[in-house]
Amino acid sequence: MAVIVVGGMIGLGKSSVSKLLGDSLDSEVFYESVQDNPILPLFYTASDEEIQQKRYPFLLQLYFLDTRFKSIKQALSDNRNVLDRSIYEDWYFAKINKDLGRISDLEFSVYESLLGNMMEELGELPKKAPDLMVYLKASFDTVMYRIGLRGREFEQDEGLVEYYRTLHESYDAWLFNHYKASEVLVIDMDTVDVVNNPEDAQVVVDQVKTKLNEMGIK
Repeated sequence: MAVIVVGGMIGLGKSSVSKLLGDSLDSEVFYESVQDNPILPLFYTASDEEIQQKRYPFLLQLYFLDTRFKSIKQALSDNRNVLDRSIYEDWYFAKINKDLGRISDLEFSVYESLLGNMMEELGELPKKAPDLMVYLKASFDTVMYRIGLRGREFEQDEGLVEYYRTLHESYDAWLFNHYKASEVLVIDMDTVDVVNNPEDAQVVVDQVKTKLNEMGIK
């Protein structure tokens, strides 16, 4: 029994891998709030002027922080769940948006204070952290191809390419230098297609099960 978080760049198949693992391990899956998220399309389509006026990046981070906090609390209380992204990655997105000037220093300070309070609360739970991060890693070309392939209209604007590039450039560094909550298993998504290739899907499941066995988790 384990709590697994699936992380990595936008577009690499976190939801598909999460469903695959949930089905294979007989676990509930907590999906990232995307389809029902009222702010996400505004975040992607707003002009620079609208971003400054409406503060969509900050609002989006608060929305995700709230939903991810609820999900991780539920997941940790049951000890047998898979999360499609999690609260542990949330800070990285907020930091990138601050570095890009889309979130102000004051907003980021408020965000970090809220996040700190939430992490303290998680520390009071019987199970305090996930067991494993399944990290989906790929080249920037693969990221852009997969984003285009899934066809979410609000993600396709050419003006978003540099945003995606900035996220991609430091994602691995965040994982290896800042993520300390659990063990990590890296999956190379340049060579894996869990949606269209059943053999690839089984390879990923086998890798996760092997890792859990090595950790003494059945």
